[in-house]
Amino acid sequence: MMPDVAEEEIRILARSMSLKFGFLGLPQGGAKAGVVGNPDAPTNQRRTILYEFGRAIHPLLRQQLYIPAADMGTEVGDIRFMMQENGISLRCREFKDVDTGFYTAHTVMTSAVLAASHLGFQIQGARTAVEGFGKVGRSLAGLLYDAGARVVAVSTSRGALYNRDGLDIDRLRTLSSQFGNDCVNQYAEAERMDASALKTIPLDILCPCARHHSIREEDTASISARIISPGANNPLTPQAEVTLTARGVICIPDFVANCGGVLGGTMEFAAIGKNRITAFIRKEFGRRLDGLLNNAGQQGGTLRELAETQALRKLRHIQYRAQHPSLLDVLVGAGLEFYRWGLIPGRLTASFANPYFRRRMHPNTVVEPHLFTE
Repeated sequence: MMPDVAEEEIRILARSMSLKFGFLGLPQGGAKAGVVGNPDAPTNQRRTILYEFGRAIHPLLRQQLYIPAADMGTEVGDIRFMMQENGISLRCREFKDVDTGFYTAHTVMTSAVLAASHLGFQIQGARTAVEGFGKVGRSLAGLLYDAGARVVAVSTSRGALYNRDGLDIDRLRTLSSQFGNDCVNQYAEAERMDASALKTIPLDILCPCARHHSIREEDTASISARIISPGANNPLTPQAEVTLTARGVICIPDFVANCGGVLGGTMEFAAIGKNRITAFIRKEFGRRLDGLLNNAGQQGGTLRELAETQALRKLRHIQYRAQHPSLLDVLVGAGLEFYRWGLIPGRLTASFANPYFRRRMHPNTVVEPHLFTE
């Protein structure tokens, strides 16, 4: 929910979601929806708008052709309200509060660490900036800060902060919880600047975690970062990504770097604990990304070309299995429905879920039945 969300943005975001599910091998097609509204409006006003949206797409919700989720400007409680007020039955394991921003931050962080290693430097001491200090940006800035990186700049919709020696992220996160986006105006020991200027300061790693297309072709000449690891969907225009890649900047594809929210949320649905999920991201996601970085250099293509090829190949197989389900698919689907209703214990699924997700993470794995799709 944003006041200026438009069809073009939603279309681009829907494609990114499809690529994300394909990259992870998770059996969903990927979709996105947007509602024009003020995310800072009182809860009852926002939920009235969401109710009307849910009523307009009721057939899609009832048939589970579209499964909504909380994103920019909405919370899980808002989505749960929209579904229930429109008469959609919710299973006991659906629409739980999951900190997807936390998991997204972990894949963005892992991407930054591996890209830095690929270029021959360490994350410790690296000059980093986080555009967008929301759910993803706050968690990411904390991970970078704890790893010894110098987080020299952050931004919100109210402006940006810059301190060449590094910002006190713990303090900024406290201010964020108190003042929201205005936290940048409550922090004194930094230079204030326009949010758009953040990407032009001297950096090693830039992490855009705000809106789509915040980095355009006209910005590329002033970008000094050697790595762009995005938490946002489509933060670079296609031409900007081409230009920066040609210059030697490692641009991690958005649907790769920020896939942690989808992955972590699905793993939590399968009753896997947070520590196991973050360990999985570091090891298994890290192994997958390391392979992409190495293969892109060896094969002569770009990271995006290689990642999209893998994602689309898996997505086509997912679509085929959905249209031509086997007996096993049907049986697994029935078991999944029992699990959603809480009739199968989580400890049972958690016991074999890790190998399942590990197989799906492999770039050449044939996609299996949808065991853990929420």
